[in-house]
Amino acid sequence: MDTTMTTGPGGAGPGGYVHGYSGREARRLGDQADTLAGLLHEGTSYPAGSRVLEAGCGVGAQTVHLVARSPGAHLTAVDVSAASLAEARARVAASGPGARVAWLRADLHELPFGDGEFDHVFVCFVLEHLPDPGAALAALRRVLRPGGTLTVIEGDHGSAFLHPDSAHARAAIGHLVTLQDRAGGDGLIGRRLRPLLTGAGYEDVVVSPRTVYADASRPALVRGFTLDTFTAMVEAVGAEAVAAGLSTPAGWDRGVADLRRAADEDGTFCYTFFKAVAVRPA
Repeated sequence: MDTTMTTGPGGAGPGGYVHGYSGREARRLGDQADTLAGLLHEGTSYPAGSRVLEAGCGVGAQTVHLVARSPGAHLTAVDVSAASLAEARARVAASGPGARVAWLRADLHELPFGDGEFDHVFVCFVLEHLPDPGAALAALRRVLRPGGTLTVIEGDHGSAFLHPDSAHARAAIGHLVTLQDRAGGDGLIGRRLRPLLTGAGYEDVVVSPRTVYADASRPALVRGFTLDTFTAMVEAVGAEAVAAGLSTPAGWDRGVADLRRAADEDGTFCYTFFKAVAVRPA
């Protein structure tokens, strides 16, 4: 099913997404979702017949896993970017037959749904790009039925650490956080999920850390997360960091090289995501 609605740009639209909308970024998102599917989606499945909204679906990297884990649910996927929605439709269609998703272009703050229209809402890697995540959570609460659940997953770049340790690598990560902050987002939002959700009127908020640890004994995580997800994300903003005066070209290259060094035989990398489940009060 495909429904399209055109609205003005929302907080997660092209102007506020520091990582950009390139084909490389779409591939990175897919690598990230596939590598971390077991970790991030564990405990998330929705009953057959339930009405589920994925808010800010992007290129559909998470949508594929939502469909696979809840095949009988009625899923509606919303994003502000028409290009991302087109890629999401193609990605889900390629994932296998029988995937039924309603696609809608809309602003998360002005969703064209009635009050309490959904049983469950799923939001992944969206709030970090919004200037007012609390307002977005309040808007999502309106379309969630009383007693329905909201699931939010976000990262926190301050949780990253590596061996061998590197001041250059830590500086590059910090520059990414600064760029995201200047774009109106928050690369450290994972630590704020509970206060954000309680402030937006949700109850029974439970936050669980989901930690990724990669070393040479876990080569799939070294490739899929250390290199193809995290280092690729940092590396992609290098030109912007240099142009903004945050780093020199040589300093940036050293930081990325040291991040890659953590993927060597004697290297390690660790990062924590935060997954929150909350309930709309009756």
